[in-house]
Amino acid sequence: MLEDLHIAPQYDGFIFLADATRNPPVLRPHRHVELELNLVVQGSITYVLGTRRFTFEKGALLWLFPSQRHQLVDRSADARYFVAVFKPEMIDKACHSDRYGRMRNPRIGDEEVLSSTLESRAFHLIQQSMMTLLDDGLDADVLNREAGFGVNDDFSFQHGDPDWLNAGLRHLLLLCWRLQAEPGKRKGEGQLHPSIRKALDLMGRAEEFGPLAELANQCGVSSAYLSRTFHQQVGVTLVRYRNSLRLSRFWERYRGPSQRTMMEAAFDAGFGSYAQFFRVFQDAYGTGPREMLKRE
Repeated sequence: MLEDLHIAPQYDGFIFLADATRNPPVLRPHRHVELELNLVVQGSITYVLGTRRFTFEKGALLWLFPSQRHQLVDRSADARYFVAVFKPEMIDKACHSDRYGRMRNPRIGDEEVLSSTLESRAFHLIQQSMMTLLDDGLDADVLNREAGFGVNDDFSFQHGDPDWLNAGLRHLLLLCWRLQAEPGKRKGEGQLHPSIRKALDLMGRAEEFGPLAELANQCGVSSAYLSRTFHQQVGVTLVRYRNSLRLSRFWERYRGPSQRTMMEAAFDAGFGSYAQFFRVFQDAYGTGPREMLKRE
């Protein structure tokens, strides 16, 4: 699906530091007209693009281009990573020479990821540049709660100094491109079996999850094969992935316009009991749902 990031006209993009202990998982496959840049500063994150899986650890700089439909499928409990996005009109204005023009026509396939594992000096230089752009921005808890661009329909990204942010985003874009190595096979890259790609699609569209045997039958394989191969190729068990999807849907329903109660949102998201919801929530955020929701 084409995601609308709701970036106001005065901004050339936005940036925030995603923290897995505060940031709701957004696991649906999507793309957007903006160029996205991630820098992993702690832990690991895993994306699927088409039939390929990519895992990135600390020091990884990765680019997700507008044509690329991508899906976050897992991240470590301690994952922290910058997410920066850049409007296409800003890229057109900033990138004129041959060195940077390739950003407008990257010649990267829909199932490829342009990425580098940065050397220490380059990593700290980019990290510091990104940290500077967080100054005068919205509170980190707010940005994480809204996944950066807004889970709530009435949310809009804001910054206290749009001119500073825009200048910084332009500098960051060119700096990261200068430090980006040529594309190649990356650590953590793997090809997905067609049944695993189909399982991801089916689970992403399902309103509720039926028995594993039913999902396996739809994918044309046995339950044992699907469970084993999913874990091997995606890097996370089917149970954990389904629970992550439920948690993602919980946040959408809890913060959505219908204003469901916590338990209404949890049951509507597919959790069968409060005990299951509590266990999954605590595993993801290190605290119970009531304690975390009191902070909001």
